[in-house]
Amino acid sequence: MAKGIEIREAHFPGRAPIDAYGNGGFRFADMSHRGSILCLPSGIHGWDKEEGAALTVDDLQRVLDEAGDIEVLLVGTGKDIRPLPADIKAALKERRISSDPMSTGAAVRTFNVMLAESRAVAAALIAV
Repeated sequence: MAKGIEIREAHFPGRAPIDAYGNGGFRFADMSHRGSILCLPSGIHGWDKEEGAALTVDDLQRVLDEAGDIEVLLVGTGKDIRPLPADIKAALKERRISSDPMSTGAAVRTFNVMLAESRAVAAALIAV
């Protein structure tokens, strides 16, 4: 019996460069995603963050959970650079993750380069 539409959490189970960004989303691995994303060692996950919304430690819990496989977290904060709150920087530092906030465009480009170099990089990218 048909159950109707099943909504699943957005997740691509692999590492992939970001092919394009803008218009409120991203393109990667021959797919597109509307909204923000987390690019982690476990894959690319949909992320419920919008430009201008305050970031919290809870927003980055997936990153913290995978800290053993991440050395650098690039945070694409939208069109403009916004500093990370002190509690987020402290939580990342405690897990030996260096963080670098930048515009989403710069974060996408830097992520792609570091990924191509097989670096232990992750990215939290707010859609623009």
